[in-house]
Amino acid sequence: MSKLEFEKPILEIQKKITELQNLSNKHVDLGPEIAKLEDKLESMRSQVYANLSTWQRIQIARHPKRPYTMDYINMMSDDFMEIHGDRLFADDHAFITGFATIEGERVMVMGHQKGRDTSENVKRNFGCAHPEGYRKAMRAMRMAEKFGLPVVVFIDTPGAYPGIGAEERGQAQAIAENLRDMSEIRTPIVATVIGEGGSGGALGVGVADHIMILQNAYYSVISPEGCASILWRSATKAPEAAEALKLMGEHLIKFGIIDEIIPEPMGGAHQNPPMVANRLKAAILKQIARLKGFSADELVDHRYKKFRKIGVFTTAKEK
Repeated sequence: MSKLEFEKPILEIQKKITELQNLSNKHVDLGPEIAKLEDKLESMRSQVYANLSTWQRIQIARHPKRPYTMDYINMMSDDFMEIHGDRLFADDHAFITGFATIEGERVMVMGHQKGRDTSENVKRNFGCAHPEGYRKAMRAMRMAEKFGLPVVVFIDTPGAYPGIGAEERGQAQAIAENLRDMSEIRTPIVATVIGEGGSGGALGVGVADHIMILQNAYYSVISPEGCASILWRSATKAPEAAEALKLMGEHLIKFGIIDEIIPEPMGGAHQNPPMVANRLKAAILKQIARLKGFSADELVDHRYKKFRKIGVFTTAKEK
């Protein structure tokens, strides 16, 4: 399994434990030494993961073993039927949509999809959707609205693809139209940031009635590297930018941008994907049940007001 820089002390202890276990046999009892190292390992893990910086948590959000959209869909449902194409240009493999059943609840599920190796990442465009991806998303949402199905969205992208072809095909317009049209979709929408929530690429499918975020995921108007390049003219200042952007769940919930934080196991979602999937499934079903208690008009009204009040501020009069 891939290890991050700050996890090296943990890896070293794990390596020592493995070496002692291989040496231990019926003639040499190394049990006490192994037990001491295992206690030290747990202490080290608790110490490291309890004091992570924002930048280190972003590294966890980008971990190559972290579960992606299709992983969660497969863990929550066994009847996913994918919908392809935007009926205008092409099928964007960076964004997937389709019908699924979660614990008896029929839904329209969608999300950004990254790859596990170089060839798949090229196919998936590293999770950076093109205009046709956002148009496919809206086509699927319209179908969900027509059939009265809740919409479940998984957000995990560095941002919308900024290439010339995407701009020529109306990237900004596709995202802007999604912002407008999602605010009027007359069926419940539950969205979760499962990894990276970068800029308009994330917001383009994030206008939801209830927005959740995994504990080590982030949601930001710009990547830390992009922010550092603008403010300090150097991407090496990304850790400082990450702290200043306030892009983790505990900040976002305070600012009213997201509604709920889903806890992850120690070390990140990749340490126990089934556990995270079960927590996420329970939260999604709970919110769908709650949102079904509102009429279509109430849903649209509440969603509109929810986003209108983000960024509201007041100024004090001088005495």
